[in-house]
Amino acid sequence: MPAHDVLILGAGLAGQRAALAAADAGASVAIMSKVHPVRSHSVAAAGGINAAINPADDWRSHAYDTVKGSDFIGDQDAIEVMCEEAPHEVMHLEHIGVTFHRNETGNLDLRAFGGASMKRTAYVADITGQAILHVLYEQLMKYHERVDRYEEWFTTSLLQDETGAVTGCIARDIRTGKLEAFTAKNVILATGGAGQAFKPTTNGLICTGDGIAQAYRLGAPLMDMEMVQYHPTCLVENGFLITEGARGEGAHLLNADGERFMEKYAPNKMELASRDVVSRAEQTEINEGRGVGPGGVGIYLDITVVPKKRTLEALREIVNIGKDFAGVDITREPILIRPGQHYIMGGIKTDIWGATQIEGLYAAGECACVSVHGGNRLGANSLLDTLIFGRRAGEHAANRARGIPMPETGGQARIDQEQAWIDSIIERPRTGRRLSEIKDELGTEMNRNVAVFREQAGLEHALEVVRRLKEEAKTAYVDDKGSVFNQDVLGAIELGYMLDCAECTVVGAIERKESRGAQYRIDYPERNDDEWMKHITLSRNGSDEPSIGYAPVTITQWQPEERKY
Repeated sequence: MPAHDVLILGAGLAGQRAALAAADAGASVAIMSKVHPVRSHSVAAAGGINAAINPADDWRSHAYDTVKGSDFIGDQDAIEVMCEEAPHEVMHLEHIGVTFHRNETGNLDLRAFGGASMKRTAYVADITGQAILHVLYEQLMKYHERVDRYEEWFTTSLLQDETGAVTGCIARDIRTGKLEAFTAKNVILATGGAGQAFKPTTNGLICTGDGIAQAYRLGAPLMDMEMVQYHPTCLVENGFLITEGARGEGAHLLNADGERFMEKYAPNKMELASRDVVSRAEQTEINEGRGVGPGGVGIYLDITVVPKKRTLEALREIVNIGKDFAGVDITREPILIRPGQHYIMGGIKTDIWGATQIEGLYAAGECACVSVHGGNRLGANSLLDTLIFGRRAGEHAANRARGIPMPETGGQARIDQEQAWIDSIIERPRTGRRLSEIKDELGTEMNRNVAVFREQAGLEHALEVVRRLKEEAKTAYVDDKGSVFNQDVLGAIELGYMLDCAECTVVGAIERKESRGAQYRIDYPERNDDEWMKHITLSRNGSDEPSIGYAPVTITQWQPEERKY
């Protein structure tokens, strides 16, 4: 039975950074991923990473912009940590081989991003996440004697001892179907978001809320789950992401009248207002009949105003996306976009070291909620979040491991129990619904009623649908009865994770009776600091439905104010 000081579930940027930090601190480390690590969803992050590197900039300015972007419910102690440590982290990446773009003076070039008071986004063309992910994976290769890698292993559940502390996990080798118990003094969840609960989404097929649901099922509180980011620029045809870097380079948003409509909504920042503001503006234009394209469901993103040489240099991947998936040469004509589900601001509640309220369990990256993003994440803060809090979780878990013995897990009994559960999924009769039908209905309903604009009746309908689908998922059948690369049975387990995350999102959205950040209630259109300057937490507490609680917002330097761009 494998045993480690620190076991990390998920091998994107948060997971790899945690593994490297824990190994540097002297811990024995294992990192596990259901895909090859460089296929992690971090690879899709395009635009860049924020840090106050410019001598004229200051981390406090970055922190204030982040607090304002969060609509003042981001926890300011965590935001200060992230922004103060950002320059050192970005320079560390540069020193280990990330080829950030440089300007004509040889210094790191910085591009403009939404909600920022100045240019502070370092980037590698429009493949920043991919570039960082590959460099960190190279570093893991250097650490092969200290970090064991379990690639294409799927975690089915977490292990706990009699005190409730997490002591490892049960995982399935996807290549063979074999189950194994992994013992660990500490487990760090770095499993990403739950975007596949929505349709369409910019998220990869692997983003099914695994870690969020696993922690929730153990009793760990989730926080800010109602805050779901819709990115302003996704292809109308399929929801593929068009990076915010396009607007950072100067692209315009145009409605059917050829109007640069952001002047009405954010006259100071225009297209570079925060994402929730831009997405609402676009959706308002569409809803009021000024959309473009078939059915008027889109908006024009005009990149032709950016010099062609610069577009081909700094936005080369979206040039290819435009040609391959929309049949448009973005250097010659505008492209049709619309808001699309992109990011979960909420997740597993942690402290500034990534520790959850369950002993031995940590979380970092999109599955976690520190909360540095609050009601709305600024573009290019997500890569920073993964790296800063991935590193801090790795360090803290390694230090904790020094003082405790390796736990006992009773592994074989749990393996037998888990195998019986998986066998029961495989043996289901073909009397239920197909998994794909349930997933499709879930995503469609979430995108219809839990999107840019929300109201009570739609949210209540969404909750009814989610809870009906939870029941139907218990009898949904799988086609593949084998053991080798059986993605069907994994899909059945992932569907349960997505439904748990969706239920918590809807319950939180119903509870927050105000408009703040990504939560815009047309029946409660104003922000209400008197009643709702607080986080909503959701816990299972032994029942099958989430129970609602609250947590205070940590305010250190910046008092809430009216949010304008």
